[in-house]
Amino acid sequence: MRREKLAYLQIHTKDNVLVALRDLAEGTAISFAGQEFVLREKVKAKHKFTIAAMPMDEPVYMYGVLVGKLNYALDAGALISTENLRHAADDFHLGTRKLEWDKPDVSAFVGKTFNGFHRSNGTVGTANHWLVIPLVFCENRNVLTLKKALEEKLGYQVASKDYTNEVDTLIQKYQAGASMDDLLQIDLSNSAEGKQKSKLFANVDGVKFLNHDMGCGGTRMDSDALCGLLAGYVTHPNVAGATILSLGCQHAQASILRDEIAKRDPNFDKPLYVFEQQLEGTEQELMHKAIKATFAGLAQANQQERKPATLDKLCIGLECGGSDGFSGISANPALGFLSDILVTLGGSVILAEFPELCGVEQELSDRCIDEDTAQKFMSLMQVYNAKAEADGSGFYMNPSPGNIRDGLITDAIKSAGAAKKGGTSPVTAVVDYPELANAPGLNLLCTPGNDVESTTAEVAAGATIVLFTTGLGTPTGNPITPVVKLSTNTPVYERMPDIIDINCGTIIDGEETIEEAAHRILDYVIRVASGEEQPKAVQLGQDDFIPWRRGVSL
Repeated sequence: MRREKLAYLQIHTKDNVLVALRDLAEGTAISFAGQEFVLREKVKAKHKFTIAAMPMDEPVYMYGVLVGKLNYALDAGALISTENLRHAADDFHLGTRKLEWDKPDVSAFVGKTFNGFHRSNGTVGTANHWLVIPLVFCENRNVLTLKKALEEKLGYQVASKDYTNEVDTLIQKYQAGASMDDLLQIDLSNSAEGKQKSKLFANVDGVKFLNHDMGCGGTRMDSDALCGLLAGYVTHPNVAGATILSLGCQHAQASILRDEIAKRDPNFDKPLYVFEQQLEGTEQELMHKAIKATFAGLAQANQQERKPATLDKLCIGLECGGSDGFSGISANPALGFLSDILVTLGGSVILAEFPELCGVEQELSDRCIDEDTAQKFMSLMQVYNAKAEADGSGFYMNPSPGNIRDGLITDAIKSAGAAKKGGTSPVTAVVDYPELANAPGLNLLCTPGNDVESTTAEVAAGATIVLFTTGLGTPTGNPITPVVKLSTNTPVYERMPDIIDINCGTIIDGEETIEEAAHRILDYVIRVASGEEQPKAVQLGQDDFIPWRRGVSL
């Protein structure tokens, strides 16, 4: 049932600013907590304004936490902006454990299952992929050669998404004598679409090629981390096996990769084929062996079929990108409620992007199951931020121009809203990149806030579905794990339906509650995990993969 759509909102009772839920004109009368005042200037939807006169250096609170301090005094009804607000966040320390939480009603999901791929180590995948991976950038060309040889022939090439048909249309018009102006006016929407070739291996979702620019020439720390990241992909529940191409002389040695695989899965038994070009000799020798091994591996992977699994076998990665002023009050808290449901059912969730936890460290550290876990979280936050500041940056520089334009004025405002994705359950594990973070409960994984680097890391850590909220629209995907896009507002959902799967603007519009949205999202997740639905990122072949160089990336 549709509820009354509010014009503005106080998120937490401690907050001394309100959020505009729609564009408010200068002079708009505001009535709040027995006070009456007018807006001093226009306040666009998603932005904040003061509810009382505030002196210079006055702390500003949102979500009940400190998010900034005023650069100069403001009257009631003043717009909060980058000119009058600077980043500020409370210090944090080792506090008392706060592990009590209100578990949500999960009766609607008890006994529900999804159809996944059961692996010998007890994990269950939501997809079944074969990987082709270079250990070093020198092998990227060979990987692309394999991609050209295998992808289209085996039926894994995404149909009509390379826009070659549109180019064919332009060529035909040009050859027919079209002028420059004529070419610019041609409607390409009616260009013939290519047909998707049927898959030779019906039970294999894809062959994925993970090119990167690392493996040698950088620090040993980065090449070792790359091997750990790649091991996370090889051992991932969504992967049936892998073909590895090595040059031979690089830092990222095949032996390091095998050691990292053993650390993550001591009884690893998937097909793994490693070919070293400097041993094989000619490119043809290398390619022939790699093609034969990959084809044989796919035939073996095709023998696996989906079977029912309980929801505790899901591992959900939580991500946000292109965030806006509605992220923390619609899509992110909806994911938080879903996270609490899954944790109650015994499943796993991963909250990452440590620069976007700035300002909520105390709450999260207090929620850690023991002091050692809390200390690890605080130490990772402090070391990461100190390294960023030493290099001339800092967590306070995390918001992008798009974030700021749409209401996320300081990093603490952005972080307080981003953290809502993690719900309210205790933190059961804190994990450094690029290790596994798939323990039952809420896992904190140290990654940058960069969308693709963080999503890449969450999948390596074990995420079998990634839920990605966006207020501005972001086309990020992943090669092996379905990435589900959720808009924080209805306009962006209607404007970008080709990349967004679920609209959480319904919460802002008063059409459903956070709990109702969470239930709707989880129902969709179950269908995706069963292979019954394909998120837009999968349909588009959005296979983004960027390893994190442990230098500063926010």
